Amino acid sequence: MPLHPVVAEVTSRIAARSRKSRADYLARIDAARRDGPHRARLSCGNLAHGFAACGENDKAALRSGHASNIGIVTAYNDMLSAHQPYERYPELIRRVAREAGVTAQVAGGVPAMCDGVTQGQAGMELSLFSREVIAMSAAIALSHDMFDGALMLGICDKIVPGLLIGALSFGHLPTIFVPAGPMPSGISNDAKSAVRQRYAEGKASRDELLEAEAASYHAPGTCTFYGTANSNQMLMEIMGLHLPGSSFVNPNTPLREALTEAAVHRLATISAPGEHHTPLGHMIDERTIVNGVIGLHATGGSTNHLLHLVAMAHAAGIALTLEDFDALSGVVPLMARVYPNGSADVNHFHQAGGMPFLIGSLIDAGLLHGDAHTVWGRGLDAYRGMPVLDANGKLAWNEVSESANRDVLRPANEPFRADGGLRVLQGNLGRAVIKVSSVPGDRLVIEAPAVVFHDQDDVKKAFDRGELDRDFIAVVRFQGPKAIGMPELHKLTPTLGLLQARGHRVALVTDGRMSGASGKVPAAIHVTPEAIDAGPLGKLRDGDVIRLDVIAGTLEAKVDAAEWAGREQAHADLSTHHAGMGRELFATLRNAVGSADAGATIFAKHDRHHAADA
Repeated sequence: MPLHPVVAEVTSRIAARSRKSRADYLARIDAARRDGPHRARLSCGNLAHGFAACGENDKAALRSGHASNIGIVTAYNDMLSAHQPYERYPELIRRVAREAGVTAQVAGGVPAMCDGVTQGQAGMELSLFSREVIAMSAAIALSHDMFDGALMLGICDKIVPGLLIGALSFGHLPTIFVPAGPMPSGISNDAKSAVRQRYAEGKASRDELLEAEAASYHAPGTCTFYGTANSNQMLMEIMGLHLPGSSFVNPNTPLREALTEAAVHRLATISAPGEHHTPLGHMIDERTIVNGVIGLHATGGSTNHLLHLVAMAHAAGIALTLEDFDALSGVVPLMARVYPNGSADVNHFHQAGGMPFLIGSLIDAGLLHGDAHTVWGRGLDAYRGMPVLDANGKLAWNEVSESANRDVLRPANEPFRADGGLRVLQGNLGRAVIKVSSVPGDRLVIEAPAVVFHDQDDVKKAFDRGELDRDFIAVVRFQGPKAIGMPELHKLTPTLGLLQARGHRVALVTDGRMSGASGKVPAAIHVTPEAIDAGPLGKLRDGDVIRLDVIAGTLEAKVDAAEWAGREQAHADLSTHHAGMGRELFATLRNAVGSADAGATIFAKHDRHHAADA
């Protein structure tokens, strides 16, 4: 099947827009690339420090300087259920590396915040910026210049984007991302959601709520709903950075271990000089990035990737815009129904055929760059295979040509809906994005008076006072990256969901974020420019009528133009958000961050002398 013309056009447009920045990036990483191991050029003192703590066999190999040395960058900690299995990965990787005739060292660790723990808490205001800290931490780890390739151990929300941004600064190195898989299914997401809603109504106790949450998040592995963490895993696979079919294999299983071992062997192959050598920065190109956007649409993935994919692309010298997301959303069908877009979880998705079926169907429909480079080789055809252990316990892949459950996963030519459900909205309130893949069809246009808040906790307080039992649009402003670090506002979901269930026409408009678990309530998020940056949300007043129109792609305050032009900006005292829980340490990032539509990253800034030359 020939490539869909819109996919081809968007890819061509990105390539043209990125020509200079991409050339500059490739020139930079090519200048860092050398023939043979880098550590051979270190001084004797440098090198001795580098292998001082190694065992004798590894020390001898590192001294000789001939075999590849793999750098492990790990996001292991016990706070993230998804990352806890990584505790024993370095030992496994070192053993397998020796079997492959190479060495491996933990190059460094990166911080990893659990958004599930910090959701709705002060720590969430550090969450988005942790992506930048992770990227810098990964760069510190790899800056020892002892390595010929890298294994990235990370799964969750900001960790994977941060690791990839950091790795792309070392794009001369071959790099593979190694997942650990989702936890087994606990209680159903629908059951958990029902208890949350009853708790919001005051009909369930804290003990009942805690019991439901503990039965849902109950074991090592990724949370099983389709939020940002599992969207990350989908992206790493469809972008060719995982081994085929490896994203959603459960932790601590023989198959999971076999895939990790295979990743080590593969990196040993692609990090050695020769025909298989695959530098990360050359492997990732415009096709890879477009494939990631397509995967996001086809699965109804997290809105957080409207930030992260832009920032990751920028790190490779590729200029991705919200208009590219919007254009692709119009032609990429929604093929998966995974909570919150359905009742199934990621284990059900994987059992139905998962990524192998999704990738194969998209290629067959002409909706994916099947010729993109991957860590497994050129082209995505190998990613049609589901990994299994054969009768001898050896790793093999079986091609998946049919969905085993069409309530969860459908082919591209028989989708759940014809488009991907992500939209860009524009109007006199600025520019926003919205995910509508699970929004009811009668809620795609909401026109209602605004109720304006400067703190998400005030929404619940107003609800408890009985002030919100009506049609309205909640405007939660001063939540952007420059204001307070752009926290997720997921704790608003039960309250707004309850009001919608009562029949009220409600929506959310914010310059903050919603979690990857945002669902049935229309939410125009990432509004740019943000309120603290003289954005138009700062002009809104209680009672102003707002029209949120997904069909027309507009976000408008229905206020007389002359009155609107003359209104002064509102201001908010944000001092309580700028200190405590480490937030005072992040002032530099708040002052340096760019806008949400440009990825909310600090890395688009230039050094002073470069800025003067520009």
